[in-house]
Amino acid sequence: MATGIPKTQAGGQNTSCGAHQIVDCQEVLLHYAGKLSEPDVLATPPARIKGLWHGAGKNRLYYGDNLPILAHLLEDSCVRSHVRLVYIDPPYSTRSVFQSRAQTDAYADLLAGAHYVEFLRQRLILLRELLAEDGSIYVHLDENMAFHIKIIMDEIFGRANFRNWITRKKCNPKNYTRKTYGNIADYILFYTKSGKYTWNRPYETWTAERAEKEYEYVEEQTGRRYKKVPLHAPGVRHGATGQSWRGKPPPPGKHWQFPPEVLDEMDARGEVYWSPNGNPRRKIYLDASAGVPVQDIWLDVRDAHNQNIEVTGYPTEKNSDLLKRIISASSDAGDMVLDCFSGSGTTLAVASQLGRAWIGMDSSAVAIATTLRRFSHGLERMGDFVSKTVGADSSVMMPTLFDLPEPELPAWTPIRDFALYTSGSHNGELDSALSEWLGQR
Repeated sequence: MATGIPKTQAGGQNTSCGAHQIVDCQEVLLHYAGKLSEPDVLATPPARIKGLWHGAGKNRLYYGDNLPILAHLLEDSCVRSHVRLVYIDPPYSTRSVFQSRAQTDAYADLLAGAHYVEFLRQRLILLRELLAEDGSIYVHLDENMAFHIKIIMDEIFGRANFRNWITRKKCNPKNYTRKTYGNIADYILFYTKSGKYTWNRPYETWTAERAEKEYEYVEEQTGRRYKKVPLHAPGVRHGATGQSWRGKPPPPGKHWQFPPEVLDEMDARGEVYWSPNGNPRRKIYLDASAGVPVQDIWLDVRDAHNQNIEVTGYPTEKNSDLLKRIISASSDAGDMVLDCFSGSGTTLAVASQLGRAWIGMDSSAVAIATTLRRFSHGLERMGDFVSKTVGADSSVMMPTLFDLPEPELPAWTPIRDFALYTSGSHNGELDSALSEWLGQR
């Protein structure tokens, strides 16, 4: 694959190609009816908050429309500019109503077009203000609106703060598509608030097969497995790294990765391989590797896709390992994580497990009830053939699909260190869930 040279590193080379010249990119904006100015969005009236239950700790769960709740948080000096990480999995503009496992309406995803874009844009503007300067935001979408929201996020956070367009394999291959490719991917837009941001690079563990394939050489003296990589990089340099080393200049259009004195030290330690015709290459050792750096295609964090799996049963629940990767990469222990479309509470539960503070909110009473149950009991085994009761006698259980013994679920530590709030008028939608929570705590 060809590697381009950034304009700033062109080293005086001609930056025109025929009739084409490099010009500074102009900002691309998305215009539509009903687009409010940023000052108008920031002037959103804050919600009137009422406490429903107070536990120990500073974590918060809100029930209600997240726009005025976010405006309320802008007035909180402990939250504004202190959120280290935002992850949201908003509606996808599917024009559908999603039901819970119990066949009750969990939430409606009915906005489309400009109405949807403006709905999400207003929330993204408020989220930007809540983020710390070294904070990050991940927005999880599918192909319906991801491309529109990419333009909006460029506008709000700046193109320079775009980090990744992550493609995630969300499910197993689909066999019922006849005239299209199977739709098995969704997307995560990763932005930061500034160029300086919290980052703990995630790695996958080496498998023996993959390690032997990539690190194909074994050092005779030490037995250490290694691979050979170039000692040069693209771009012309006029300093020490652009000069000859050991009588060899860097290849045309390239420079040495290290100054000559560093290359001498590496060679003295035996970290440079010299080919029979005298070309140096760097030796990278397997035992010095932290693992395989995670790239921007994620195949290993699919959502619940088969029977006998531990989930809450909420219709759009995301894989806990997906959130573990994101939260671990873009925050540290003690940092504040926010999810204003918290659904079944995956972000909040994982943040608790990883020692982060959190703020969650959702406008669905079913979502809040699901989250409270998760906080009390953890995940439960779900599936069409898993432990269904027969009649009124709950002691009579249907067998699983293959009547196999089921492994025990891991022990769950209840989450109680949070406060539950509601915004606006609360008409008893949470009474049953709150009563159950109070009985379990």
